[in-house]
Amino acid sequence: MASDSDQKNIVVVGGGIIGCTSAYFLTRHPAYDPSKHKITLLEPSKIAGGASGKAGGLLALWAYPSNIVPLSYRLHAQLAKEHDGESRWGYRRIHCGQLAAKGRPNEKKEKLEGKPSSGESVSLNKRDGKALGKVTAAGLPKDLNWFAPESVRSYYEMGDPDTTAQVHPYQFTTAMAELAAQKGVNIILGSVTSIDTTNGSGVKSVTYKDKATQTSHTIAATDVVVSAGPWTQRVYPPAPISGMRAHSVTITPSKPISAHAIFTEISLPPDFGNKDTFLKSKRAHQKTVTPEIYARPNNEAYACGEGDHLVPLPKTTEDVETDLARCQDIIDYVSSVSDELRDGEVTVRQACYLPNVEAVSGGPLIGPTGVRGLLLAAGHTCWGIQNGPGTGKLISEFVFDGKAKSATIGSLDPRKVM
Repeated sequence: MASDSDQKNIVVVGGGIIGCTSAYFLTRHPAYDPSKHKITLLEPSKIAGGASGKAGGLLALWAYPSNIVPLSYRLHAQLAKEHDGESRWGYRRIHCGQLAAKGRPNEKKEKLEGKPSSGESVSLNKRDGKALGKVTAAGLPKDLNWFAPESVRSYYEMGDPDTTAQVHPYQFTTAMAELAAQKGVNIILGSVTSIDTTNGSGVKSVTYKDKATQTSHTIAATDVVVSAGPWTQRVYPPAPISGMRAHSVTITPSKPISAHAIFTEISLPPDFGNKDTFLKSKRAHQKTVTPEIYARPNNEAYACGEGDHLVPLPKTTEDVETDLARCQDIIDYVSSVSDELRDGEVTVRQACYLPNVEAVSGGPLIGPTGVRGLLLAAGHTCWGIQNGPGTGKLISEFVFDGKAKSATIGSLDPRKVM
């Protein structure tokens, strides 16, 4: 355990959710003293430029891994209470469920004959008594009224407001960075080119290239936290972390939708997509698709599709290639079961890379690497936002206490897979 008199130069590599929460909790640790402890956060492009700014933001006590989920879920609630997360990053408790539905051919909004479109959305699928009876029989909650009744086949609840919540990922991640900076963290936009060690036994410095000037700089380091998401292996090659591309869209619904996160299973018509969209996908549609749809505050819906490995991980988050056809697939899929989404306005089409651990044990990997002073915090897959606060808290304990104290995470030890 480090004594109070120890000087520390802590370098956090990566400005996604894990790096930003690590920086935040380092500044909130009881042993942190800004007169003795210097913290630098290095990010190649921009804070929350990757998955941490483009994810869904679902929080759940039923997420994984179970040894850090309760801690992180609790910390989310505490952070929201302390920093007004409800207004600052959209924190709220929600319902979550699994919906099975039959997709409809996408029906374009048509102009009234002889008149320009007024922008009014008119549903062609009336919610009559018979249709609503089907919804009731399927077990759909009364306020989940933004799915076409004739499409719904079944529904079951996965989580309620006691076990499920959400945040806006970009707003949450950038807020964590801002709060860390207020307590003394120096945020630098620059790409790490090397982590330097003393005779191979412990870290001594980090060298990076400044984004703006392209000049190289070296800063002393007693502790280095590598939390670069899918780019982690590029910073620290022994880390078994890879990246998977994922696409998503945001839509402003034609009318407000209730606070639900929905995991769908949609059976598509045989000729789906042959004539319905202006942008044809180069791949055939599956018979069944599974987009996720999250209602957000301020009348926004987030929808994401399946991942792919078609395009290798680029140099930085700014170089991520978005396949517009895959985004259109997501739009078409959710439109096939919801008039409110079909008739809404698509506001964002985007892609990011999720970090996966290439090991049988899975991930994430949190803790010492075997190199003195070098910690790893990466491989959180789709649960990075959920598990960010817990990971940051644990990293602060490794740095200042020499061990994890808030959770038992031996199964996540990076040394087991490196």
